[in-house]
Amino acid sequence: MGGLNSMILDLLKAFLVGGAICIVGQLLIDYTKLTPARILVAFVVAGVVLGAVGLYEPLVQWAGAGATVPLTGFGYLLAQGVQEAVAKSGFFGAFTGGLSASAAGIAAAIFFGFLIALIFKSGDKN
Repeated sequence: MGGLNSMILDLLKAFLVGGAICIVGQLLIDYTKLTPARILVAFVVAGVVLGAVGLYEPLVQWAGAGATVPLTGFGYLLAQGVQEAVAKSGFFGAFTGGLSASAAGIAAAIFFGFLIALIFKSGDKN
């Protein structure tokens, strides 16, 4: 029974953190004139900056997928990849580390996006 309680607590933490990140995004959409594309870029950049200065890691350790699944988690993953590649390959690791760290996520997004486009008929919003 202890394992079930631990899993429920982990799910609750992920839901709260992921939900809080989504609330911030929704507030930016509702109360600013920022376009959705700029908001998405801001989330990725925030993840990179918070990951680079070491503030996002404790959140990832505490909330798990609630912190890694939103776009801030993608930015965090880019920052982690760059840091590891720079430590391993020097200056040129800054150019390759982010992409190699996030390649699986990018490939999955492209594949599943294509698969969904094949299954469902896309069209205008009208």
